Amino acid sequence: MRSFRMMRLVAALAFSGVILMIPTCGNAADNVADFRKDVHIQRGPLLEELSTDKAAYKPGEDIQLNLKLKKSVRRGTFHIRYLHMDRIIKEERLEAEGDQLTWNWRPPGEEGRGYLAEVFYEQDGKTADQMNIAVDVSSDWGKFPRYGYLADFPAMNQDEMSRVIERLNRFHINGIQFYDWQYKHQEPIPFEDGKPVREWKDIANRSVAFDTVKGYIDLSHNRNMKAMNYNLLFGAYADAEKDGVKQEWGLFKDPIHMDQDKHPLPKEWASDIYMYDPSNTEWQNYLIDKELKTFEALPFDGWHVDQLGDRGALWTYDGKSINMAETYPAFLNKSKERLDVDYVMNAVGQYGQEFIAREAPVKFLYTEVWGNHPGYQNLKEVIEENSKYSGNQLNTVLAAYMNYHFSDSPGEFNTPGILLTDAVIFASGGSHLELGENMLSKEYFPHKNLRLSPDLEEQLIHYYDFLVAYQNLLRDHTEDSILKAEGMGELAVSDQAEQGKVWSFTKRKDGKDIFHFINFTDASTMDWNDDNGKQAEQTERLNVKVSVKMEKPVAKVWFASPDYNKGSPQSLAFSQRDGILQWELPKLKYWDMAVVEYKE
Repeated sequence: MRSFRMMRLVAALAFSGVILMIPTCGNAADNVADFRKDVHIQRGPLLEELSTDKAAYKPGEDIQLNLKLKKSVRRGTFHIRYLHMDRIIKEERLEAEGDQLTWNWRPPGEEGRGYLAEVFYEQDGKTADQMNIAVDVSSDWGKFPRYGYLADFPAMNQDEMSRVIERLNRFHINGIQFYDWQYKHQEPIPFEDGKPVREWKDIANRSVAFDTVKGYIDLSHNRNMKAMNYNLLFGAYADAEKDGVKQEWGLFKDPIHMDQDKHPLPKEWASDIYMYDPSNTEWQNYLIDKELKTFEALPFDGWHVDQLGDRGALWTYDGKSINMAETYPAFLNKSKERLDVDYVMNAVGQYGQEFIAREAPVKFLYTEVWGNHPGYQNLKEVIEENSKYSGNQLNTVLAAYMNYHFSDSPGEFNTPGILLTDAVIFASGGSHLELGENMLSKEYFPHKNLRLSPDLEEQLIHYYDFLVAYQNLLRDHTEDSILKAEGMGELAVSDQAEQGKVWSFTKRKDGKDIFHFINFTDASTMDWNDDNGKQAEQTERLNVKVSVKMEKPVAKVWFASPDYNKGSPQSLAFSQRDGILQWELPKLKYWDMAVVEYKE
């Protein structure tokens, strides 16, 4: 996504008191809703913060959970339930004294599973407060990528860096793009006497400290997050020749190499970015050699490879016309041979994505979304197009910048706009590159005029918990379903994203049909970027009646939403007669998910 397009935590651990673990139910109830606690608490009286020690876990690893309380308790009783989708797989009760509670849980040994831990505080036999958190058990971060970023690398102390990584961990971010950390694109790290210098300037002449970059990588690894080294595959500074780059490797706007293609940057920056040919063997060897030195100096896990989109007609030095998109796989495959690390490559506005998906060794597909995909429905289309390109094998991350022009001035991100876009991306099977030290509004990541309100921060935690808890229904090789939900009352339900209506689409996984409902009834715009921060808050709709034409006998219907009850699932009453299935969504704010399961 490129910088430069800028104008583009056996329980008995660390808490003050004693914990007694009392297991109550070792096996799952078949249907969570039969055992549900009907509690709808948004801000409870006691529970303050629930966290895990890592962003993701390998099968067989213990999950350490930490619960902070707003005040100390004496023999407080906590009921914990662990769910996979809508099924309870284990329950236990803990009794504690003090203002925090730490315990371990080992999930089942399956690979690639999402779980939800529900924590209930009980008083007088009743639930007084509830807090949830999701858990991802996946050894391969590329299966369910949740990509974040870092963009500021001045000299920092350990506490400052730890706070940033701890926050990203709460959102289960399992990969971090280290953006604009390097010295030059053709010389990522400056060396003196064979050792990396301690500090340098980035392209915008901002200070970068080697110890900060290294410290962030180490902190990321402690949380089981992957650290990705950002660089273009074809860019260099104006002074590249003194670093050994040859003009003959360049790309030109004319066939007689008089006008080398470049990306202009502000004159107060270090340089414009000059373009080089990704298919040129000498350029490939030069840049990969530089990246080898980078990975020797810093323990990055992979290379986030960037491009600049469609540059129009270009020629090599010897006058040959070149199709840039076709050059990407060869560059990435050669780099993979010499530098066996993880790869992610940006497809700006989808440019080159088909080649990347089909021929390149990437962990997942990454699209920087621009004006050629302006609407909510376009986001779903991009994700589905990527799935098609990869034979439904690779998941998608979208770099989609919110409140773009609104962020030209200081203020707060517009909550309804953020939540609607995340709802569409998550429901469609993707994830959203948006969270770092702050939140993205521009392609130049250090730009941070807008801040997140406490309310938006809290709601986003619920959305990311939902993304992880239900990842096996959202983005685990799901397929399109032909079933369509219809509205039964005054509320219009459409299979297209339309202003004034509820957008519904259906996915299928392991014999289940997954219905998504996204509320645009009060939408003031259907542009996902909510450019001017004016997207309207959606009115909460109650008891939304829907029907589906369906002959197959239904066993149950259940519901979950990131907007309600911290994402906990709930069974729904339904009727099925004369080939019509009917149920009610209890509430619909931004996004509801209903799952239909069938009799065998």
